[in-house]
Amino acid sequence: MEQSSTSALLQGTVLDLASDVVSALRSGDHVRAGSTPAGGGAGEGVARAAVRVLGADALLPSVLLRVPPDPGQLAVFKEAVAAHPPRDDAAPAVVWSHWAMTRALRRTEQPLTGPPVDEPGAEPDARWLEEAGWQFLTHQLAVLAPLALPGEECAVTRVARGRPVDVARGFVRAVRRRDWQQAAGAGRWLTLLDGVPDTLGLEAGLDFVRLMGGSDPRVALQLEAARLMPAGVLL
Repeated sequence: MEQSSTSALLQGTVLDLASDVVSALRSGDHVRAGSTPAGGGAGEGVARAAVRVLGADALLPSVLLRVPPDPGQLAVFKEAVAAHPPRDDAAPAVVWSHWAMTRALRRTEQPLTGPPVDEPGAEPDARWLEEAGWQFLTHQLAVLAPLALPGEECAVTRVARGRPVDVARGFVRAVRRRDWQQAAGAGRWLTLLDGVPDTLGLEAGLDFVRLMGGSDPRVALQLEAARLMPAGVLL
């Protein structure tokens, strides 16, 4: 029962945090720390775990809109990065998610008065993705949607840029399977890729995903990012 209660608390915290990010993207403000559990102990652990689930997107308003992060939220994000480094046997997507979080942290720290964090280390290996079938490719790119940013340059984005038709096929498959999270993540990538087939009707497809799955804040987060990114430029 205790494990079930903790799992439910984590799921609720993830949804609250995603809702906060969506609100910040729509308002142009930063994400505030008020929705995350506080008070130390288990509450802090749940807050860190929720940030890990959302990954680098927990700082997306700061990275994409260039607004200062809330100090409380930034502190939780830093703790999540420091407390949960990937293990040696971690799945590639987990390693890349951690790498994306360190990159997001560096970007938000650079404009601040304190010393910037170190550059993230060498890019993780992306060979597991280069020869992936289009279904698996789309699934992995949806998991790594926080890397879908204007001007981002890394091995994962290079793989995505080389396979726009496969990502488009994966988007259609996700919509047909009513997997709105995967569809929204794939759609976010497609807004940044050249060579997406005109026959896909991406704008209408994203509107349909919003209609059907947009009540889930994790889906709404990806859709808001897709809406904003074509105008964004990262350094």
